[in-house]
This record gives sequence, C-alpha cells and structure tokens, in this order.
Amino acid sequence: MKLTWATLTIGLLATSLLAAQRGQPVQLLECGAHEGLEVICGTQGPEDLELAPDGRRLIVSQFSMGGTSGGLALFDPETAEFTNMAIASDRREGWGEPACPGPMTEPIAAHGISLGAHPDGTPALYVVNHGGRETVEMFGMREAGGMWELVWHGCAVASADYNDVAILPGGGYVATRPTALQEEGGGGGNLFGGQPSGNVAHWRPGEGETILPGTDAGYPNGVVADPDGRTIYIAAWTGRQVRKYDLEDRSEVETITLDFMPDNLSWTPDGGLLAAGIAGFGGAGGFTVAEVDPDSMTATTLYQPAAGAQPITGVSVALEVDGALYVGAFQGDRIVRIDP
Repeated sequence: MKLTWATLTIGLLATSLLAAQRGQPVQLLECGAHEGLEVICGTQGPEDLELAPDGRRLIVSQFSMGGTSGGLALFDPETAEFTNMAIASDRREGWGEPACPGPMTEPIAAHGISLGAHPDGTPALYVVNHGGRETVEMFGMREAGGMWELVWHGCAVASADYNDVAILPGGGYVATRPTALQEEGGGGGNLFGGQPSGNVAHWRPGEGETILPGTDAGYPNGVVADPDGRTIYIAAWTGRQVRKYDLEDRSEVETITLDFMPDNLSWTPDGGLLAAGIAGFGGAGGFTVAEVDPDSMTATTLYQPAAGAQPITGVSVALEVDGALYVGAFQGDRIVRIDP
C-alpha cells in the first residue's frame, strides 16, 4: 500500500491523539454486551459505514494507516460477523473517466465510501482509494449466494489525496481534499489548529474535476449530499464545524460549530444528519455522536460515553439502523452498537 499524504497525516493525527492520552490511559471495554451497548470485534479500522442495498447489512471501509489494507467488508448484525467483500472487474462505459488506468492491480486501500445509484440503475459504491493510486473507485453491487459482491466498472483520478466522497445524481461526486492547501503550500502552518488546510472537489462525468470556491476549511473530512444533489454538507474536522453548501450557487449557506471534531457524516432515516468524532487530542478516548438538523443547522447530542473504560477510541462515523447507532473508528478492531 502506498503511503500518501492523507494516510501519513491521519497517522500523525492519531499519533498525536495517543500521545495526548498517555497521561490519561484509555481502558477499553471488552468485546461483548454491556449496559446499553455491544462492542463487536473482528474488524480493522472501520473508518466509514454505509447501509447495504438490502437495508440490513453494513458495508465497512476498513482503513489502514500503513502496511496492509483491510479492504471492504460486509457486516451482518444478525450474526455479528464481518466478511470480506469479493471484487470482480468489468470496465463499463459511463463509469469513471478515460484517464482511469484500468482495473486495480493492488489491493484496495479504502477510506471514505458512498452508496447511491448510478444513472444506469445499478446500485453503486464509490470508494476513496489510496492503494497504489489516488482514485475514486466505482463499483456496481450485486447479490450472489446471499452475499453482496462488488464489480469494478471504472475510476476517476484524484488531483490530490481525498478523504471522503459523496455520490451525486448523474454519476458525479463531491470529495474532500483535507490537506490540499498544505500540499500546495497555501494552508495554515499548524495542521492541528483548525486553520484552512484543504477544500472540496466536484467531479462530473465528461467534465472532470473542479475545486468548489468557498470550501477552504480546517481538514475537510466527511461529506454527504442531499437526495437531489443541490446541497452538500461538509465536516471540517480540526475546524470543529459542519458546513452547508449550495452546489448550484457554489456558495456556503450556513455553518455550525460543534464542541467535538466531526469526522464522517451520515443521513438518518428521517432526514437528519449524524456527525461523530473525537472530543479532541486530549480527550482520553472521549467522543460524541450528534444529530444536526439540516434546515436549522442546530445540533443535538445523542451519545457521549461516561468517564472510565471506553467502548471505542478514534471514533469517525455513526450510522443509524433500525433505531440503533453503529459507531466506527479510524483505528482499532471494533464497531459499537448503541441501543435505542
């Protein structure tokens, strides 16, 4: 796996987090059921989560900060088991761009993921990939033998290291470039201080990538789009913000500042936004899951762990399924189910 600026930066941030916690050692709960939650082990760095097309199982992006890739896995809540997803290749017109080098020759090193529908009607999974090349890999999904399989159809080459991606109607996407300004020499000197360090790219089939004006932020991390693709929401991790942006007008609409570092974003079944992330670099494992109202841009805290042993550290994502919250992290061996 190629170590990119993004993976090295995440590693540096994680190292800083762990260093900050050395004076406050984090004791982790054991795998298994605890009051109000269940710690489910057997994965690797479950950085991002999506609900599979069957509405039951979870697609898990198993992030690695170096060495080997965890790839993509399918999690079954009924059995509490993780299964690596098989990947086939079938390059298809209308997926990706001509500059795509072709099917992957190295294992995928997945980061942010987004599930949607391709214009041809195929369920589509877009994956930020750091494995050998910086790309958004585009997969169709199909059921086979009771499992979901991925079929690679194309890719788009990133102009800078991406972190997360959100599919748009028409087959395009938006993607966060958390350290692009740093790479280009235009960002704030302190990457951890919340100063603008990156921005957001907009890719459209046949047109390629453009950088959205007004999206410079402190480590743009998670991104989601509303169903019509008009509005996107961006999590500025070190900036502790969620930003609402009008993709048609190409301008920021509103920003909310949070008291934690929001990583990935996800939609709830009733149209709210879940933001999850660590409390900070001295938080001794603390994290928050909050729901953001996309209309009023106000936030309500849904879950914060009590002091003491923590169920998970390095939290990066929360996903609501059947009323329960599933929480993942950019490090570690577990996800956590928080019961309603």
